[in-house]
Amino acid sequence: QVQVVESGGGLVEAGGSLRLSCRVFGVKLADYQMGWFRQAPGKERETLACIDPPSESILYEEPAKGRFTISQDNAENTLYLQINDLKPEDTATYYCAANNRDCSNSWCPPACPHDFNSWGQGTQVTVSS
Repeated sequence: QVQVVESGGGLVEAGGSLRLSCRVFGVKLADYQMGWFRQAPGKERETLACIDPPSESILYEEPAKGRFTISQDNAENTLYLQINDLKPEDTATYYCAANNRDCSNSWCPPACPHDFNSWGQGTQVTVSS
């Protein structure tokens, strides 16, 4: 069973940067499709970016184009989201999630933007103006 734990959030001034981490437990990160998401109070959850390690493809949804970078460290079994030039509107709880299909030996249909099953508790990012 895939388990994920996010960290790295905090209070940051506008213009600053953060790198969020998502540690994956129970499976090899390299075999699973992963994504980063966020949800601000009173708003729907947004998909930010997805990564498909078996095919090495990365997809950024509109809210994340330009200032967000998704990456992974297979040795650490950790997914990252680098956010630069933070803005007050980036204030939200950020989540990572995994699709539970093991793609190590077979093709998996794209999970992005919404086909994710294993979610973490989230990490809060607050950007002050």
